[in-house]
Amino acid sequence: METTFSFLKKLEANNNRDWFEKNKPAYLKAKEEFEVFVQQIINGIAKFDKRISPDLQAKDCTFRIYKDVRFSKDKTPYKNNMGASINPGGKKSLVAGYYFHLQPEGSFLAGGVYMPEPEMLNAIRQEIDYNSAPLLKILKSASFKKYFKGLDEEGALKTAPKGYDKEHPLIDLLRNRHFIASHAFTNKQVLDKNAAKEIVAGFKAMHPFLEYLRAATEK
Repeated sequence: METTFSFLKKLEANNNRDWFEKNKPAYLKAKEEFEVFVQQIINGIAKFDKRISPDLQAKDCTFRIYKDVRFSKDKTPYKNNMGASINPGGKKSLVAGYYFHLQPEGSFLAGGVYMPEPEMLNAIRQEIDYNSAPLLKILKSASFKKYFKGLDEEGALKTAPKGYDKEHPLIDLLRNRHFIASHAFTNKQVLDKNAAKEIVAGFKAMHPFLEYLRAATEK
């Protein structure tokens, strides 16, 4: 991944179209290396998650490096990272899945459901309300806690969601608007020769959590 890392560092310092066009061959090499890495992760996930086909291709999971700047204050034209969403059906799928983010000083893996539509969000909250025991068991398991401290609280409501008492024993879970767990990696870790295996191990620890979300949203 050193080719990809090197390119992303240079891009961060030269985020403009002229530089990018002059260095397009370097970008294509970095993109190819990243897709090979993502394919290794897909193949690893497919061994324990039967919803992920070993025929799923990295190109169907990786995101474009070109930014949509129409509604952003930051008008730099390119992302300074590469990412892949590994879901049943690829990156456009709404099924709970896996995400890997490669960025110098900012690499991480994550998984779950991000910005779910109201119907999906309501279904998850209802499942937590009616059937919390399996989720709590997952969150307390040694395998999950090895990688994750709990669910990310970004964007959580300040108060109870509509229809739930603020004194509900699981109110901290119910206030979430995203149901995501994440684990950060240092540059050294993500550049290690065994990085793909370690990322797959993190995703394997996450898998029961995704299965819970899938069961809640696919009834």
